[in-house]
Amino acid sequence: MKKRFFLIIGFIFIAFTTAFAQRFAYVDSDYILKHMPEYASAQRQLEALSAQWQKEVDQRYQEIDRLYKAYQADQVLMTPDMKKRREAEIADKEKTAKDFQRQKFGPDGELTQRSNTVIKPIQEKMAKAIQAVAENDNIDMIFDKNSSDAMMLYASPRYDKSADVIIRLGLKPGVFAK
Repeated sequence: MKKRFFLIIGFIFIAFTTAFAQRFAYVDSDYILKHMPEYASAQRQLEALSAQWQKEVDQRYQEIDRLYKAYQADQVLMTPDMKKRREAEIADKEKTAKDFQRQKFGPDGELTQRSNTVIKPIQEKMAKAIQAVAENDNIDMIFDKNSSDAMMLYASPRYDKSADVIIRLGLKPGVFAK
């Protein structure tokens, strides 16, 4: 009698454990984003803007380099006052170039702000699709495989819901946006 009781309790414990294990899933956000044409378009837009600003930064530094070489060539013919003025001009241009670079590419720079503005709606769309898949499949938690906040040492492919999210977004899995 006791053996049957423990056996029944054991089966119930295994059933509950299995039921809870099936309420977790993960997605590969990079994989999903690669399937979203609006994400690819946003990336191209940001890359073009970055390239344009980088070109401006490079031009500013080339001008500084040109001024410095001219200063070195003319240095022997200059008075101390002329040297100070040219050095101040070069230092001022260098400071302006660094400020411009920081303004465009710094942590709070325009590129970061534009990226947040353009990418955030796409991420919100993906999050809504993930939530819909979770609710539809009765999943309690979905982890992002690529997130640095939640580390996953192993994940069975049968719990990967990335393709379901792509389908929920109205896209076809396996076909990357160009």
